[in-house]
Amino acid sequence: MKVELRGVAARHPAARAGAAPALKALDLVVAAGEQVAVIGPSGAGKTTLLQVLACALPPAAGRVALDGVEPWSLPRRALQRLRGRLVLAPQVPPLPPRQRVVTAVLAGRLPALGLAASVRSLFYPNDIPAAHAALERFDLAEKLFERVDRLSGGERQRVGLARALLAPASLWLVDEPLSALDPARSAQAIATLVDAARERDVTLVATLHQVDVALAQFPRIVGLRDGALAFDLPAAEVSREQLARLYAQHEHELRGDAPPAAADETPAAAQPVVMHCR
Repeated sequence: MKVELRGVAARHPAARAGAAPALKALDLVVAAGEQVAVIGPSGAGKTTLLQVLACALPPAAGRVALDGVEPWSLPRRALQRLRGRLVLAPQVPPLPPRQRVVTAVLAGRLPALGLAASVRSLFYPNDIPAAHAALERFDLAEKLFERVDRLSGGERQRVGLARALLAPASLWLVDEPLSALDPARSAQAIATLVDAARERDVTLVATLHQVDVALAQFPRIVGLRDGALAFDLPAAEVSREQLARLYAQHEHELRGDAPPAAADETPAAAQPVVMHCR
């Protein structure tokens, strides 16, 4: 699926009224079957970009086109069909905690199933070998019949990626899929995802905090800062100087360190994560 943004401005869904847009007059074209990593400091607009590409967030200005079609000009049913041709994998996969992993992975196929088949698949997984094969690519085959709430955070992220492999989609949008993975698992997971996209000729756009993984695994790197395009280059042409400018005042993110705490700051209690599924 070809992706095209022309002069797109958009606000984050949680932004206050009157807040500055998270994306500002952004131009971006991704060819069908291309794999692109989007990097940049926190607040650069990376997640908002994926929301716009997923037809989940209408732009405040500019033009968005997927395979030449402008999503927000379509009737509701046609827009739903277009959404069925893409998959958006959030940083925290919305996996029901009491669900079995096999069911969670096969849920990637739901857009291609009718209502009766969708309901039946929740109780009687219809292609266990396919789920096993997808999990095996992420070294999770032994978790096939495990309950989701017994998985670690990193295992849940990899289950979310395995689910994407089974989706009947020509566009994969993946948001920060490595936040709970160690460096070795991160490299393996992204290599698997990129290889699978190439095998299926799927367009892949992934946002990443791990700059070294992005440079090693993706042929093209897009740098965002303050909602604007900082650079759009082949990975081999991205210099240390460009990265230093991109992450200025955010050097800890470039190094992969934890953010510095203020002197009078005390650790906050963990807050529950609320996930909204549409």
